[in-house]
Amino acid sequence: MSSEEADAAPDEAWQEPLNLTDPKAMRALAHPVRMALLELLSVAGTLTATQASEVLGESPANCAFHLRTLAKYGFVREAGGGRGRERPWTVTRSSVRISATDQTDAQAALAADALSLAWFEHWVDRARRTYANNARMPGWERASNMTNRALFLTAEEAEQVNRELHEIIDRYADRQRDPSLRPAGALPVEVAFFTSPLTDYAPATEPRSQT
Repeated sequence: MSSEEADAAPDEAWQEPLNLTDPKAMRALAHPVRMALLELLSVAGTLTATQASEVLGESPANCAFHLRTLAKYGFVREAGGGRGRERPWTVTRSSVRISATDQTDAQAALAADALSLAWFEHWVDRARRTYANNARMPGWERASNMTNRALFLTAEEAEQVNRELHEIIDRYADRQRDPSLRPAGALPVEVAFFTSPLTDYAPATEPRSQT
């Protein structure tokens, strides 16, 4: 998806995930500063390179360079209303979808695997920092949660669990773009989950023959 196509996308298209199929776009996104910028814009709405630099601890010039790269591949676009070199930027879509199994090109599948792993490591690293910090925001002491359960599901049931979890999250999706919908005290809260078969343990769950 080009930046020109992103600029022309209607407002309703913003809610549709940006499905990545271009390996060049995937490799471009697999950079820690670009991933951080994309996340930051998704919660802030619009920011200039200078404003982003103050949050991320990067130089304004470096943020501007990475924002232009993200725009080249259709991840972000200029929001308009800037003054001089201070250009506000915003995301083109509410989310990005990366799936190696949906790719028809072998190089795209490899790039999708690499980008998915980069995002996963990014999330895990942030979770590690969060849970290693014993200081909790007042009123949020019990809001953070980490849960792990092993469930016995068929592939179809696992897909259904994923759909139901997404339905819960989608109830609050409108607040991402419309700040007027956010209740007092609302903060950006990361909700991350993954489902995968425990193949290493599967043999231990197989029925044993009676002797």
